[in-house]
Amino acid sequence: MPKAIYQVPLPVNEEVNSFAPGSDSVNSLIAKYKEMYNQAPIDVPMYIGSKLVTTDDKHPMSPPHDHKKVLGYFNMGTKAHAEDAVAAALAAKEDWANLPWEHRAAIFLKAADLLAGPYRDKMNAATMLAQSKNVFQAEIDAACELIDFLRFNVAYMQQIYAEQPESNEGIWNRLEYRPLEGFVVCITPFNFTAIAANLPASAAMMGNTVVWKPAETQVYSAQVIMELFREAGLPDGVINMITVDGPTVGDVVFSHKDFAGLHFTGSTAVFQHLWKTIGMNIDKYRTYPRIVGETGGKDFIMVHKSSIVDQVATAIVRGAFEFQGQKCSAASRVYLPSNLADAVLAKVATDVKSFKMGTTEDPSNFINAVIDEKAFDKIVSYIDYVKESNEAEILVGGGYDKSEGYFIEPTVVVTSNPKFKTMVEEIFGPVITIYVYDEDKFEETLDILDDTSEYALTGSIFSQDRYAIDFATKKLVNCAGNFYINDKPTGAVVGQQPFGGARGSGTNDKAGSYLNLLRWVSPRTIKETFVTPTDYRYPFLG
Repeated sequence: MPKAIYQVPLPVNEEVNSFAPGSDSVNSLIAKYKEMYNQAPIDVPMYIGSKLVTTDDKHPMSPPHDHKKVLGYFNMGTKAHAEDAVAAALAAKEDWANLPWEHRAAIFLKAADLLAGPYRDKMNAATMLAQSKNVFQAEIDAACELIDFLRFNVAYMQQIYAEQPESNEGIWNRLEYRPLEGFVVCITPFNFTAIAANLPASAAMMGNTVVWKPAETQVYSAQVIMELFREAGLPDGVINMITVDGPTVGDVVFSHKDFAGLHFTGSTAVFQHLWKTIGMNIDKYRTYPRIVGETGGKDFIMVHKSSIVDQVATAIVRGAFEFQGQKCSAASRVYLPSNLADAVLAKVATDVKSFKMGTTEDPSNFINAVIDEKAFDKIVSYIDYVKESNEAEILVGGGYDKSEGYFIEPTVVVTSNPKFKTMVEEIFGPVITIYVYDEDKFEETLDILDDTSEYALTGSIFSQDRYAIDFATKKLVNCAGNFYINDKPTGAVVGQQPFGGARGSGTNDKAGSYLNLLRWVSPRTIKETFVTPTDYRYPFLG
């Protein structure tokens, strides 16, 4: 059988379509959107081994911006389905782990090419329909970022396998990277199709088999992900997608002796609960499980008195309100110096008032709906709290309506209290709070910023003073896993800014880098001696 060391194609970030009005790209995407909107309701199965499983418990899937429309149904499973998924993952494990790495690489490279071509409009349209992302937000997420994850992770896989130890004379040291012993559980969020696909794909790429539970509000596009992977040649049982409620899945997977790892993106509270559950069950497992999680954020923009007004205002409105603020990296709190406050606030208010809000079918709408009624009610409770407070006021926005879709106006809050509720708590919606500080108390305000939030995901510093930038970068060293200078704190690109934070924001294992892939392998060193000693006596014994 031929043997070789293979060089994978050099990854390059996928080019983002601009979707200029009237362009072929936007016309093609909107046509696909309308086709999928008007087709007969679909029935999304669970993917368990070679079986496409349906049940009698059908749950509707509707666009957040048009919640009376039913796009289709997913099939709610039971404990038995979770058990079947674990069994299927374990049954597929040996063949998948033993498959030469270049064949695993080829599957995911093919998936990337399929997504860049025939699947692009379908994946984007599914994300627009079920997650209410506009054309551009869908493109940078569901198409470009996922393509980048697949291509760059293949290159990182090769890089990892190529990392080998030195050898002294007479011996040969080797290092192999085994998949984890057991199965990996992946729990993914609604807000990024790319994350939903990457969590199971990155673990599978390194030879693991997976039980994948997507968010119920993301199942519509999760179905397209599974279609993509199957067409790319992913064998049955490698990624098993189930729609079973969280506690039921947890009861099955976290008490199983072969549970080997958790790849999670979601809320801090859920992640902490899962970690505690794993800890309580630690004596049941064959091996110590890997726990990788990216959770919440209370992401900041720190503005120095030397900053440029238009740059700051643009970062605020883009960073806070793209995808309705439903990004763990979204700008949520701003520290604005008094000398710039009036000008920045005026520019922000003007920009926000110019936003168009509506369905994702109209590409000119910058703002769409939040994901569901539960999220709507939570976000609205914060807005109402501000309206009743004497410590804050709404500069612009503050309206909401869920009669047809879950629409909330982008809302800018100005507070006199740097520890005001909306400066501290994660809202996960189109609300940003601005605190105006004395322009000469920059350093003291950095201390307040550092002490305000449990999270440490993303943040940015705006300044034209390099000494101030250097000081803030050092002072805020533990405040953000992704730190930006003179830019909004969102938009990390695979291969350029590996993503993840610490403190209450997660384990900082950096999705989109080799660091994350290393978590899904268990290294084994092999030492081979060519001339083996035959006498126990060392030279020092004479």
